[in-house]
Parts: sequence; C-alpha cells; structure tokens
Amino acid sequence: MLHSGSRHIGNMLAQSHIGTAKELAKLADTRLSDPDLAYFVAGTPEFAAYWRDLQWAQDYARFNRDVMMARFKRIVEKHLIGGKPTKPLLSVNCHHNYAEKEVHFGEDVYVTRKGAVRARTEDYGIIPGSMGAKSFIVKGKGNHDSYCSCSHGAGRLMSRSKAKKHFSLDDLIEQTKGVECRKDGGVLDEIPGAYKPIDEVMNNQSDLVEIVATLKQVVCVKG
Repeated sequence: MLHSGSRHIGNMLAQSHIGTAKELAKLADTRLSDPDLAYFVAGTPEFAAYWRDLQWAQDYARFNRDVMMARFKRIVEKHLIGGKPTKPLLSVNCHHNYAEKEVHFGEDVYVTRKGAVRARTEDYGIIPGSMGAKSFIVKGKGNHDSYCSCSHGAGRLMSRSKAKKHFSLDDLIEQTKGVECRKDGGVLDEIPGAYKPIDEVMNNQSDLVEIVATLKQVVCVKG
C-alpha cells in the first residue's frame, strides 16, 4: 500500500488560481469575510482554466501512483520470487483529496472530498490506520446520503504540533512495536496515539463500506 499525490505542482497550480480568484474579488468589489474565500463562478473562463488544471493534477497523481506501484511490484518479484511475474488479485487506486463533477439527488454538482474516498457500489477504496495500526481495503455501498463517500482514514485526535508536545520518543517506540519504521523525532507527529482508533472509525461507517481485506503493517516507510 502506497500513497502519492500531485506533489508540489498541484500546490503551485492551486496557489496560482487562488491568486487569480482574489484579484477578481477585488475587481468586482466582492465583500468576503476572509480573502482566502475567493471563488470562481461556473461558466467563466477562469473557472474553466481552474477545473482543467485541477483535473490534470488529479490525473497526474493517479498516474504517479501507478508508476510507483509497478516499480515496487517488480522489486518484490525480483527479490522474493526470482523474477517471476505476478498478477495481483485486486488493484486499488483511489483519490482522497480531490473534486469531481457528479450527479447526486438528480442534480449535476461539484463534489469536493477532503480526507474522503468515493464509495459507490462499484468502487474499491483504501482506508489506512496509522503507522502502528491496521488498514483496510473496502468496497463502497453507494450510500447516497453521504454522496457516495466514506472516510479516507482514521483521522487525527490531535494536531501535529500538539502530538509533538504530548508524546515522547519512548511513546513512539512503544506504539510501533512489531513495525519496521522510523522511530525518531522527525515522525513523532505521526505517532499512532495522535489518531482515532481505526476499528471504531470503521464501525461508525459500516453503512458506507464493506471490508474486503484487512492489512497488518510490517514495514512503514515515511518519505
């Protein structure tokens, strides 16, 4: 199980379009409670340009993950089974921070899933726990009240800065027993104790997804 997004280029594209939206808000004398709430209006050239770049970044992220997984698969085949090619039982590649145009309740809408995964009946998804917890491969149940969505992961109990103040390196070592991973101050904000219990999270969304497979971590690489 691996993850990569659009890397820094997605952020740069977003900052560029946010800057444009702020300038348009000034020109239109639009009163906003915060400048970062500037927006584009659907049907305008600016919105079209933003949507095009957003879709490009999302496609790039998906392709990036495909390339990484293909390379990792070759490494596993080379070192574990003498170079013999393998065929996976199931391959899952899903976004978890993205926007898409979909139909819900009979209307065309733009859905933004932040920390969420699409969970239609034909969708498979990945719901990770933390560095020391199990993770899940799931299949959506198509719950329309959730806009066919489920959580991306356990979710944080505390912020990264609070986790660094609250936990010690000894806590990190104890909470990641049995997992080969970094155990230094650089990943203290990712300590399992900073996240919600993944079993509880899964129970709370049993009406959104069904569990297909449960993964127990052996190695966790942060980078």
